[in-house]
Amino acid sequence: MALLAWVLLGLAGGATFLAMGRDAASVWVWSITALPVAAHVAIGVVRSLLGGKLGVDLIALAAILAAVGMGEPLTGAVIALMVAGGEALEGWAEGQATRALTALIARAPRHAMRVTASGVEEIAVDAIAVGDILLVRQGETVPADGVLQDAAATLDDSALTGESVPINLLIDGKLRSGAVNAGSAFRFRATHTADASSYAAIIRLTRNAAETRPPLARLADQWALGFVALTALVAGGAWAWTGDAGRSLAVLVVATPCPLILAAPIALVAGIGRAAARGIVIKGGGALERLARVQTVLFDKTGTLTTGHLRLAAMDVAGGMDRDAALRLAGILAQGSTHPVSEALAEAARGRGLDLPLLAAPEEAAGGGVAGEIDGGHLLLGSQAFLAKRGVADLAGLGASAAMVAVTGSVSWLARDGEAVAVFVLADSLRPEAPRTLRALRALGVTRMVMLTGDRAAAAAPIAASLRLDAVQADCSPAQKIAAVQWESAKAATAMVGDGINDAPALAAAGVGIAMGAQGTAAAAEAGDVVLLVDRLDRIADAITIARRSRRVALQAIALGMSLSALAMAAAAAGFLTPLAGAVLQEGIDVAAILLALTALRPGWGGSAPAPLPASAGLAERQAEHAALRGLAEALRDAADTIGTGQEALPAIQLLEARLKNELLPHQRAEESTLYPLAAQRLGGVDPMGPLIRMHTAIEVLIAQIGNLLAVAQGSEGWSIASGPLQRSLFELEAMLSLHLNIEEEQLAELGGASP
Repeated sequence: MALLAWVLLGLAGGATFLAMGRDAASVWVWSITALPVAAHVAIGVVRSLLGGKLGVDLIALAAILAAVGMGEPLTGAVIALMVAGGEALEGWAEGQATRALTALIARAPRHAMRVTASGVEEIAVDAIAVGDILLVRQGETVPADGVLQDAAATLDDSALTGESVPINLLIDGKLRSGAVNAGSAFRFRATHTADASSYAAIIRLTRNAAETRPPLARLADQWALGFVALTALVAGGAWAWTGDAGRSLAVLVVATPCPLILAAPIALVAGIGRAAARGIVIKGGGALERLARVQTVLFDKTGTLTTGHLRLAAMDVAGGMDRDAALRLAGILAQGSTHPVSEALAEAARGRGLDLPLLAAPEEAAGGGVAGEIDGGHLLLGSQAFLAKRGVADLAGLGASAAMVAVTGSVSWLARDGEAVAVFVLADSLRPEAPRTLRALRALGVTRMVMLTGDRAAAAAPIAASLRLDAVQADCSPAQKIAAVQWESAKAATAMVGDGINDAPALAAAGVGIAMGAQGTAAAAEAGDVVLLVDRLDRIADAITIARRSRRVALQAIALGMSLSALAMAAAAAGFLTPLAGAVLQEGIDVAAILLALTALRPGWGGSAPAPLPASAGLAERQAEHAALRGLAEALRDAADTIGTGQEALPAIQLLEARLKNELLPHQRAEESTLYPLAAQRLGGVDPMGPLIRMHTAIEVLIAQIGNLLAVAQGSEGWSIASGPLQRSLFELEAMLSLHLNIEEEQLAELGGASP
């Protein structure tokens, strides 16, 4: 900016002397104005030469010196204005392009409020220690990762994730540093120091994001050599052909290739900034360029394509044991263990509203199971081997355990007083946004998608089939994942997506490593070229879209600027442009190329995601009700299974019908009255919610049909007539409801603040 101010002052001073009739003074002022800029450019040229590069600034240096030497000091001063203005414009453009990254760094908290026995004290964030109780007041930024100590908190995570919907946390919920308190003040216990927390890691990533010179910019450096040679040829040819040195000077002036120097870096940094606003950190222009060329994407399974959390998928009970009673007993025992299977069983029991008192003295065998006394009985919960070791060999005909384990994820058995009474099947669930994300990648031109997982083939195959993946490689060690990445990379530009420590080597080996950084490990985030700060798989498609647009805009800006410069060179060589007119024209070309490069900050045609739904749409409330509705679907299946016990099953089925009318039908009416109309506006197209409404209608018809069959079943001969159709209707409604919930969650996932 100082150089630009010097040039503007010199141009104004020379013009003043010229208006006063002091021509000689104006010549001296304009010459003095241009020469410091020439010295500044010469220093850059020398540095480039010492670095083994022939920079295109050499043309600008030659143009300034030639203009001053040939008695065209005003032209030299205008060229100096072009150079200084170009650098200032580049600084402004990069400021626009990196605004999102700069905002992340500027928001870093400097102080924290620590709660002590004597009150609250202000400390530097560097002084935060693990275990400190910290107070975050409304509007303040969470200074470190931790665990919520108060009943609830409302957080604005938009600066990190791009999501505008606030996050509500309950006591013991995990907080990430960098989120802003959007509600009342709350306390939390620090689990990491500030430097080891999420926000500090994000800042380290963003500071490194633009330091590596991208390949496209290095390609511009290579083109520079040819452009310098072309300029020398045209300028020398025009002078030799016409004998007019002015034409040669005019060619040098319009050949100053600022578009080639500035356009590519600005467009790529703009793309990095736009990605950051969507919660995607791209570590430099080189990573962005590689991402733009990706044709093959490899996925880890657990925590990437799936949620990484077990849930109760199915259960079976022995005769005489009620299903809810069995789940309650399992939940009570499970509370005494931190094993993922136990946590999933306890969560399933709480989700059904079952009372789970704390067990006084549970006995846990590491990796095996839990034992305890409940309601006067001795209970065991764990693997088949755990039960066998405790003398429970008879599994009460609950299923062939070996076959179940081979097909499903995890199986846990419940035994009471030496007899097996229930079996629980737990499985990892697919991310709701995963199918839509993979379809979006196909639409972007990704031709091959492969799953690489350390899990068993039997567990991986159903997920691969549901997502229509091209291949799946199961039972992979980290070394085998690296070999698979290298094999795929030899055939096409390849990206690897993962979240765990075991994925870090494969992420580093891939052309582009994409780390699920929101819930993934620090090792994966460090190894990845792209880090997703929000725990949503669909941001991968966003990242590729942004990368491709940014690279395309960079090439368009270079092509525009250089094409116009080439036409101007031809016009100057033919004598249609004076050196002064050429300098003014070139300044306009520079501005046009840079402004075009800045369009990488915009989404482009069809490139923007639908706006999130407002809170008044009720999406969060409807999604919260889905857990209970999934329990209702399981109850439908259980009721259908009990039909074989005879008419004794009738009262339970009648209670289930009442639940359907009191829970499911009001849920559907609420969706159709408020949620679906607003969602249709956001999604666009022709009747996007029509299929879901038609499924609502089919569900209502089935509920009415079940009610009619129950009325028939109460007659003297009615059970024998209605039991078969009633069982089929219950199974059909269970399948329809489960399918509807899955489709609805997938379709509405991008309209909410987080994955349902």
